[in-house]
Amino acid sequence: MDEYETLLKRITIDPDMLVGKPCIRGMRISVEHILEALASGISQQKLLEEYPVLEPEDVRAALLYAKEVVATERVYLVGQQ
Repeated sequence: MDEYETLLKRITIDPDMLVGKPCIRGMRISVEHILEALASGISQQKLLEEYPVLEPEDVRAALLYAKEVVATERVYLVGQQ
């Protein structure tokens, strides 16, 4: 198993937890929450301090998951003028 696969295994999806949003290792910390925190300027170090159950690999996994979702996204032009 390569490093990407190992990281992506940290992302779990359970329809009974957070309405099925991707979470970190079965915890109630969503990938979305991590991305939102990073996008708002919170450093990885501060995020890890605020959530001591998180590990640096969890943050990397969230970023990798987001990259994978965007990489498979399809864009269709509608109503071209």
